[in-house]
Amino acid sequence: MFSVPPADPATATAHFLARLSLETDVSDVHAALEAGPPDLVVVDSRGAAAWRQGHLPGAVHLPTDEIAARAADVVPPGSTVVTYCWGPGCNGATRAALEFARLGRPVKEMIGGFEYWAREGLPVVTPAGIVRRRLDELTAVTATVTCDC
Repeated sequence: MFSVPPADPATATAHFLARLSLETDVSDVHAALEAGPPDLVVVDSRGAAAWRQGHLPGAVHLPTDEIAARAADVVPPGSTVVTYCWGPGCNGATRAALEFARLGRPVKEMIGGFEYWAREGLPVVTPAGIVRRRLDELTAVTATVTCDC
């Protein structure tokens, strides 16, 4: 059936637990921002033009190549950081998360990035104000913001 057999349950448990400790998704970040925990900082690691085009409400702009120099001024000590970039085809959020980890900060990467945030119809800050793009039925359930998983 498979050219490589599935891992044993203990190996699979360790693998998936590790992934969940390093990654979060759009729905969970949205819920966390709505709840407003004081120690959460969402970092947009894209460039200035992308930030101006649209970003998550409450996010801070800190391009990856500026993290080492500016993180101490932008992200309060003790904060949990969530990084995002364009989307699944971009590893910018991964590189940004690595920079925060190297600085000794607790960090997760938001899988799906800005692309899936916008495709799920969540609020986006643009020069025209806060907008919600039309929900993409291939990425989100139309009756709710969460996938109920």
